[in-house]
Amino acid sequence: MAREENRATTSTRIRTPETPTPAKPAPRAWTTRLLIAGIVLTALNLRPAITSLGALLEEVRDALGMSGSVAGLLTSVPPLCFAVFGVTAPRLARRFGPGAVVCAGMVAITAGLLIRPYAGGTAGFLAASALTLMGIAVSNVLMPVIVKRWFPDRVGSMTGLYSMALALGTASAAAVTVPMTEALGGSWQIGLAVWGALGAAAVLPWLPFVRDRGTAPAEDPHARVDAPRLRVTRSRTAWALAVYFGLQATGAYITMGWMAQIFRDSGVHAGTAGLLLAVTMVMGVPLAFVIPRLATRLPHQGPIVLALGACGLAGYAGLYLAPAGGSWLWALLLGISNCSFPLALTMVGMRARTSAGVAQLSGFAQSTGYLISIPGPLLVGVLYQHSGGWGLPIALMAGLMIPQMAVGVLAGRDRTVEAEATR
Repeated sequence: MAREENRATTSTRIRTPETPTPAKPAPRAWTTRLLIAGIVLTALNLRPAITSLGALLEEVRDALGMSGSVAGLLTSVPPLCFAVFGVTAPRLARRFGPGAVVCAGMVAITAGLLIRPYAGGTAGFLAASALTLMGIAVSNVLMPVIVKRWFPDRVGSMTGLYSMALALGTASAAAVTVPMTEALGGSWQIGLAVWGALGAAAVLPWLPFVRDRGTAPAEDPHARVDAPRLRVTRSRTAWALAVYFGLQATGAYITMGWMAQIFRDSGVHAGTAGLLLAVTMVMGVPLAFVIPRLATRLPHQGPIVLALGACGLAGYAGLYLAPAGGSWLWALLLGISNCSFPLALTMVGMRARTSAGVAQLSGFAQSTGYLISIPGPLLVGVLYQHSGGWGLPIALMAGLMIPQMAVGVLAGRDRTVEAEATR
């Protein structure tokens, strides 16, 4: 007996150096900080390509000879690219790892932003924009996956941080693009290309994760991204969430692409119109952090959906009746309404139990949703050109808010896609 105990002790001593020691938490803490930095920098890059163009849309149209309909097509390119390329993100993540795909997405954003202003002609401008939007699309889909995978016990707070950074990047591009362009000599090409520097900075934190394809330390090994696929199309909640995502994206991209022009046409100075768009976007900075945390504490997110929708209806009514007179208030109300986006992202994380489920639900909801949103900005451009005013486009925006609120209430129910797909 004593000999056996001695052998066990000796064996334990021999194996002890090979086992992980308590000194390992330091690299894990460093990895966590690097992930948080990557998430924040990625979020900052997911909208400047769109809102910087919205602020300079009139200058770009004049330089490239775009009609109102072609400009409407240009504002429809983002949801089209998000629908086409976003659906590939879960498959790419299973093959290469989420970190590698997001890193490649940041490279694509940087390259597209630098090439776009100097591509020459409308076709080249659209092609370079598509490259940028491809990077945004895959990163859009994989951000909820990375949050669920690495921070499963902090979905609300991390989604809030990501959404807050996204809103900050959106608002910053809307606010500073025009004055920055003027300060750099008035060239719209430089005003658009300068945002490529922010994209380059976002590549760096993801480089250590390019070869990481395994399970995150905090995650259940049975909940990997390469787990068996669910048939999410069998889930009513998945469909409700996809339609909600699509309708809120329609309103958001119409706002980002056209709201500054609405104010400019009502007599507001171009710089002030950019600031008003920035106010709309900057409202997402504090609310995008608060709303996800509140949503994760409620069994049903329907009341939040209804409150945000009511603000949107009030904002559209103001734009229709007195666009210049109450411009700051309308921008504020529409900014609150646009926080449907972080709410939708939070519900994606809540409506699935595992990171595999979140990956599939995120890919389905965002790709389907962005597909739904494609006609909206284009239709606004056509209505604006043929009606000669903003009455019909604003009526369309307000009308879409009603079904958005209805499907948002359905998507906010306490269900999971795994349970519904299994049934």
